[in-house]
Amino acid sequence: MKGWIRKAVAQYVHATGRGSSFYRRFCRPTALEWGAYLSRWGNFHSVGSHFHANPGSKFLDPSLVRIGNSVGLADCTLIGHDGVVLLIEHRFGKHLDSVGYIDIRDNCFIGHGAIIMPRVTIGPESIVAAGAVVTKDVPPGTVFGGNPAEFICTTEELIKRVEARCEAYPWIDLVKQRNGAYDPELEPLLMAQRRQYFFGDGSNG
Repeated sequence: MKGWIRKAVAQYVHATGRGSSFYRRFCRPTALEWGAYLSRWGNFHSVGSHFHANPGSKFLDPSLVRIGNSVGLADCTLIGHDGVVLLIEHRFGKHLDSVGYIDIRDNCFIGHGAIIMPRVTIGPESIVAAGAVVTKDVPPGTVFGGNPAEFICTTEELIKRVEARCEAYPWIDLVKQRNGAYDPELEPLLMAQRRQYFFGDGSNG
C-alpha cells in the first residue's frame, strides 16, 4: 500500500511541482529522482541531461545557475548573491547589487558540504571536494578542495589513485558486476565485505 502511495505522490509532485517538501520526507527520492524534479521545477537558468542532486542540496539563486550534462551534486550549497549589500545600504546609504552566475559545465561532481560562491565557473570533467569553498573558477579536468578551494590534482590523476586503491579490495569484482553506481541487490553483500575488510570480525571492539 505504501509503495502505491509513494508512487502516486511522486507522480503528482513531478507533474505539478507542488508538495516538494512532503515528497522529500515521505518518498525519500534518490539523487537521480530529485535531479529530475529539479530539472523541471528548480527554476534554474538551464539544466542538461542526466542531472542528479541529493535532496539536501541548496540553491539560493537558482535562476542564476546553469548546469550542464551529467552533473552530480552532493549536499552542497550554491550561492548567487552577497547579502552584504543590505549592510552597505543601511550604514552607508549606497544602493548596490552584488550577484553573480554559477556555471557548472558537463561531467562535474560537487562534493558534500561544498559551497560555490557567485561568479564561478566549474570547468568540464572537474570535481569539487567535500567541504570546499569555491571562490574562483575551477579549470577543466581538475580537482579542487579546501577553504578557499585550491588545486589538488587533475581528474585523471584522481582516477588513477582510486583505481590503485580498488586493486586491493576483495569486492571489486562485485562492483564491476553491479548495475550503475548503486545496486540494491548487491549493496548488502558489498557493505558486509567492506566492514570485514576495514574492521575485521569486530571481536576487538
